[in-house]
Amino acid sequence: MPEPSGKPDPLGATWDGKGVNFALFSEHAEKVELCLFDSADAVKESRRIPLTGKTEHVWHAYLPGAGPGCLYGYRVHGPYNPQKGLRFNPAKVLIDPYAKAVGRTARWDNSLFAYNFGHPDEDLSINAQDNAAFVPLAKVADHEFDWGGDAPPNIPWEQTIIYEAHVKGLTRLRPETPEELRGTYAGLARGPVIDHLKALGVTALELLPIQHHVDEHHLFAKNLTNYWGYNTLSFFSPDIRYCARETEDPAREFKKMVRALHSAGIEVILDVVYNHTPEGNHLGPTFSLKGIDNAAYYQLNPGNPRYYMDYTGCGNTLNMRHPRTLQLVMDSLRYWIEEMHVDGFRFDLASALARGDRGFEKMGAFLNRVQEDPVVSRVKLIAEPWDLGEGGYQVGNFPKGWSEWNGQYRDSVRKFWRGDRGMVGALATRLAGSSDLYQWDNRQPTASVNFLVAHDGLTLHDLVSYKRKHNDGNKEENKDGTDENFSWNCGVEGDTPNRRVRNLREKHKRNLLATLALSQGIPMICGGDEFGRAQRGNNNAYCQDNEIGWLDWNWDEERKRFLEFARRAIAIRKKHPAFRRPDFFAGRADARSGTKDATWFSSSGREMNNGDWTDSHHRSLGMRLTGRAPGEAGGNETPEEVFLLLLNAYRKNVPFVLPAHRSKTRWETVLDTSEPDAKKRVARGGAVFDLQAQSLVLFRLVGPGKKKAPWRRKSLSVEKKSQRP
Repeated sequence: MPEPSGKPDPLGATWDGKGVNFALFSEHAEKVELCLFDSADAVKESRRIPLTGKTEHVWHAYLPGAGPGCLYGYRVHGPYNPQKGLRFNPAKVLIDPYAKAVGRTARWDNSLFAYNFGHPDEDLSINAQDNAAFVPLAKVADHEFDWGGDAPPNIPWEQTIIYEAHVKGLTRLRPETPEELRGTYAGLARGPVIDHLKALGVTALELLPIQHHVDEHHLFAKNLTNYWGYNTLSFFSPDIRYCARETEDPAREFKKMVRALHSAGIEVILDVVYNHTPEGNHLGPTFSLKGIDNAAYYQLNPGNPRYYMDYTGCGNTLNMRHPRTLQLVMDSLRYWIEEMHVDGFRFDLASALARGDRGFEKMGAFLNRVQEDPVVSRVKLIAEPWDLGEGGYQVGNFPKGWSEWNGQYRDSVRKFWRGDRGMVGALATRLAGSSDLYQWDNRQPTASVNFLVAHDGLTLHDLVSYKRKHNDGNKEENKDGTDENFSWNCGVEGDTPNRRVRNLREKHKRNLLATLALSQGIPMICGGDEFGRAQRGNNNAYCQDNEIGWLDWNWDEERKRFLEFARRAIAIRKKHPAFRRPDFFAGRADARSGTKDATWFSSSGREMNNGDWTDSHHRSLGMRLTGRAPGEAGGNETPEEVFLLLLNAYRKNVPFVLPAHRSKTRWETVLDTSEPDAKKRVARGGAVFDLQAQSLVLFRLVGPGKKKAPWRRKSLSVEKKSQRP
């Protein structure tokens, strides 16, 4: 008996309570068959059903009686002619690009290639081996879930503090988490992890890719895996490998995690990879899009469509200029917002998504569609504003409504604290929110996501412990990963029992973290950096699904002290709006106090002049800043909220004249990286403060009621142990 033809919309497998509608787009296919599997262990489909309906290149059929849990794939018929960009091969079962769940992961076998792997003709030869026993399978999903009144926290951008982490790595070694829940969505949803995030003060958890991914063939051959997951296969499916229970629907477990985080006031941001797929270049495997409609879904070389345009370094680039490819991405984004309740996205290699005929297109198809979409445009959108192609570096060029990973912030702050010459001006610009990158387009400081460390690089602890990368564990002869980290090992490469070096490293970490917490823009902390996680110098631990990549929650006293400092620095930022302004500094004076919103000082206590800014030998800086300047929206801070931030990258103490403000007012220490446990101290403007080598001190302006510390007016000296390399 023939099956009903069904309908073309929505794409994917849709259960209506009585059966399932299957719909698949393929513009160039000649025939499409639905393949049903009895179990995840099945080596062959039990039934093939032709999709007899066809509407505007969408093939569709309705299967009465089918329901959630049904495992399926497609065989798509058409010409195999790589030289024309066509790679149809009906010997290959393909996963539905709209699959809401994955019921079986891939198992590597040569049958996963549409051509004869290793053949002298390469991809021009066609492989007739059936791949049904090895291919990942889609599973029909049931979306029913009781959200229990869940609501998005809706944290304003200027109050946002991001914590980047991996679902598995965050809890795999967490001792309070039950063994069976470690490394899973369910484990992350439990109290200990959420309590840690709350105590730290973060407002958003940015998760490395959780959409179902495939481990690359070359990693499989080395007995490694793609731990980070930047190789997405299924744009709608939570990865089943992070599910605690085999019987639990991954989407349901993911939703429980989101609900728990929301109830704690923490937003969920997903790192998403829509720029490429695991199918690689012309010699890559065939899992889905390559066999469904290669010419529609991928950017092909216009002069030779056998080959792919690779702006991602992963072999291929999705074609956002094709309306159905763009629809796939937009439908996926809306699904994660509306069905899964996520609060935002960080787009991996976002420049690749915005490429058109003329390269990066600020008003091109993808960015325009996002801006116009009433659902997607209202959540937090973060771009990694570069790709690997020519003209791909686009920091500062994304539209309003987007925030961007600010790689220039990372590099400038690292270089300054390393002691590089000529970095004072760059540091000041980054502290003030990077107006050089964002103000020209009427964007705000919140356009800048400030970070010192992210998943792809040295950890904060390794940044002060290694001068060179140590990636031998990746089995690529230490050739992978960047060669320039702008790091400083404080005199010894790697771990050391030397107390002097260890103390210096701890201070250096405090300098870096405090700078991040006190900068205008949005701070992002890489998970575990707040307690000194280490990766043994590996700056590209993408394939380290082990103790190198997992967070170690067993802290010694050194780690505990640094965690306490991190909490203090973040608490200062959250308490005082002066460090999270909604607009850039304008150099305007407050009408009542006469104080400018930002003033820069040299160690002499006078305002910086052109000579100071251009002197490459300068390695210290003072910044006086207030709350919001008059006239800025929502400004209700008193003009008296004034801070003084002193930074010294010299490897020697600097006598720094505290700028005079008003008579009978004093500066009180709030944070001192050279002596983090010291009691608050107070001094008048004009006093000389002995700013310790390689340290940062934050002062707050207080009224005349504070008792002055017993320091000399002209040569204020704080007795400290100077730590020099």
